[in-house]
Amino acid sequence: MKLSAQEEIGLRCLVQLAQREPGGEATIHEIARAEGLTPAYVAKVLGVLRRASLVVAHRGRDGGYGLARGADAITLSDALGALGGRLYDTEFCTAHAGPAPAPGNGGRCAHDGNCSIRPVIVGLDRLVHDALSRVTLKSLVRSEPAVHAWLRARLAPVGNEG
Repeated sequence: MKLSAQEEIGLRCLVQLAQREPGGEATIHEIARAEGLTPAYVAKVLGVLRRASLVVAHRGRDGGYGLARGADAITLSDALGALGGRLYDTEFCTAHAGPAPAPGNGGRCAHDGNCSIRPVIVGLDRLVHDALSRVTLKSLVRSEPAVHAWLRARLAPVGNEG
């Protein structure tokens, strides 16, 4: 799985807002300056997050952006779903049927109903979604070594002793 620029920047913007919790806000320019980004790009990404109801915007002299819910109630799965979608979408096979689907199957993939790849991708999507659902923005408001330790304690693979 590879994160898109929008997903990475969106997560960085959300962490900036989570650092200002509870109830803190930041302007587009403050976030852009803190992250070394252009205000235009931050505005674009915050717009996506606002439409997904993950952030709220307040206008006026004291306005800015804030989290729509507490940092402990927004998961990385929520954020990445809003910014780019899940790894596997149930419409994937229909949308990527290929240039010459099997005759008489209504535009579906030639392997519809007997695809050996789909269970792998669906399983990976489930694993990634489950792992990301256990990580909240609040859990990212700490140093990198602390996040590493937090993740090792909570997301260690089953049967992995080390």
